[in-house]
Amino acid sequence: MSLSSYSQDLTIPPKKYVDSVSLVKRPKRLNNKLPLSDQKNKEKWKLNKAASDEFDKKELNEVLWYPNNPKWKGRPPTYFHGSNVSLENGELVIRVNKHGKENLPEKFTHSTGFIKSKQKFLYGYFEAELKLMDAPWVSGFWMTNVSRDWWTEIDICENAPGVPYNKHDLNSNIHVFKAPKDKGDVKKHFSRTKKYYFPEELQAGYHTWGLEWTPEFIRFYIDGVLFREAKNTHWHQPLEVNFNCESNKWFGALPDNNRLNGEYHVKYFRVWKLKK
Repeated sequence: MSLSSYSQDLTIPPKKYVDSVSLVKRPKRLNNKLPLSDQKNKEKWKLNKAASDEFDKKELNEVLWYPNNPKWKGRPPTYFHGSNVSLENGELVIRVNKHGKENLPEKFTHSTGFIKSKQKFLYGYFEAELKLMDAPWVSGFWMTNVSRDWWTEIDICENAPGVPYNKHDLNSNIHVFKAPKDKGDVKKHFSRTKKYYFPEELQAGYHTWGLEWTPEFIRFYIDGVLFREAKNTHWHQPLEVNFNCESNKWFGALPDNNRLNGEYHVKYFRVWKLKK
């Protein structure tokens, strides 16, 4: 399936975007048990209920999730702290600076939240409905696995629309930091980065992000619309799922003490596998 078949006379704005996303054929949700982009289930997806989460309990399901990142403290100046993660009104909510008067480690001035899946996944369809933080932190929905010899990453959502000049920026990136000889023999990090123009302000409402990941290709969706397809040359490592906010100077996403009321909302996380 060619990405060009989804293009609709798209206009490239002047900010070095590779393309614009057209929402003309944005599908309607008919069935929660199927990916938004495949409501007729042409691909024969089967919902993995045990690994999915509607975030409709009183507390985070720690059978599925680490309530913080067990291996990464955060990118200075923002520290990952469990106080910033809560479940409210059927959603996961991540805030900033709820650590109170607790002293943060050196080089950290602010805090935010992070949850990581305890299960690793290899291929499938991954989807979450998100309302990104309207404050200068990156809102993330991404997959990675860091081991001694193998480290890859797929960024499903990595955007900072709380920074005014990023409001229409839809970022897409896939990384290989290292890989063993039989998995590509990568010794130096490389990434394949693309930026798309989104016609609405990304922080203004809820949007659905989707990833279709197979041995042959990686496809990225927003609101059920395919906006990027990449050949899967190296992404064959089981990966963990992450939801978090973070500082990132490359996005201009650095803390602003006048904007500490930002919230990142996740309505659900669902994962499907192909029926055999």
